Amino acid sequence: MSRKMISDKQWRRIHSLLPGKATDCGVTAKDNRLFLEAVLWIVRCGAPWRDLPSEFGHWNS
Repeated sequence: MSRKMISDKQWRRIHSLLPGKATDCGVTAKDNRLFLEAVLWIVRCGAPWRDLPSEFGHWNS
C-alpha cells in the first residue's frame, strides 16, 4: 500500500500538532504519520480496526 492519504506538505503543516513528540510529557510516539494514515484509512473505508492492512502495523498496537 504505497499510496499515501496525506501529502508531505500537509504532514509538515500538522505534525507538530499531534501528541507524542519527544518534547511532550509521557511516551514518545513511534510513528505519528503512520498512525494518522491508519486512522484516515479506517475513516475512508468504514472498516473495523481489525481489518487494518498490515502495512499500517498491528491493529491492536
